[in-house]
Amino acid sequence: MNVNHSSAGVGDYFELLKPRVMSLAIFTAIIGLLLTPNQIHPFLAVFSIIAIGAGAGAAGAINMWYDRDIDLIMDRTKSRPIPSGRVKPEEALTLGIVLSIFSIILLFVASNYIAAVFLFMSIIFYIFIYTAWLKRYTPQNIVIGGAAGALPPVIGWFAVSQDFSFFPIILFMIIFMWTPPHFWALSLYRSEDYEKAGIPMLPVVKGKRITRINIILYSLSLIIVSPSPWYFGFLGNIYGLTSSLLTIVFIYLSWNVYRKKIGSEPMLFKYSILYLFLLFMIMPIDKYIYMWIN
Repeated sequence: MNVNHSSAGVGDYFELLKPRVMSLAIFTAIIGLLLTPNQIHPFLAVFSIIAIGAGAGAAGAINMWYDRDIDLIMDRTKSRPIPSGRVKPEEALTLGIVLSIFSIILLFVASNYIAAVFLFMSIIFYIFIYTAWLKRYTPQNIVIGGAAGALPPVIGWFAVSQDFSFFPIILFMIIFMWTPPHFWALSLYRSEDYEKAGIPMLPVVKGKRITRINIILYSLSLIIVSPSPWYFGFLGNIYGLTSSLLTIVFIYLSWNVYRKKIGSEPMLFKYSILYLFLLFMIMPIDKYIYMWIN
């Protein structure tokens, strides 16, 4: 890969951390932290969230370092800091490694070893299992690789509580089942990009029809998984009703994708982001309203 490196600014290094992915990790970790029955000192909570965000950013930086060859080929990613020549590859790798070590140590000090171990596992999984293996070798890359992105609420939970609960497993499963239709909607209208880079995304390997079928199947599974905190008794009726309505809309938009309705793929992709945000946002709202009423 031959690129002319120019001087990088702070914004370029921040972009290496994949701020959108990092913000999702921070948000879901905060929700996991708020849903625990225990309490943590606000000062320690802030540092725990900083650590989780730094860990997510570190994984993103190393991902960009490893994927610099295919990022240069794809239209969607060729303007990133490394392929565009604004940041040297070794700088991105160094930033990722330093941030990884910093985040794990900080979380261990601010919370406990269980949360730190889960953060370590999520970074390792994202770098070695997803980036270096799954992404380039199997159309199930998003399905299995989604485990890394589903761990932040679990890490947030165990940053406060070391007691085992089924609730953080449910939070994990919601994101895990949400991830495939979210990314497959994107890959449907970006399939030429992935094909050009040789990435075996589902539309490239199995075709768009199979991808649409998988999107609708995973979307239908959300009607069981997403409201589950309600019918297992962890959350109340506000969450139960809201999650059910949001999921019905998700399934409707997935059905439009299956029917090949014009513009349905980007619409589902955009709604899926809003869906996860609203779904997790209503969780602590429901919890604290219930506590206030009782």
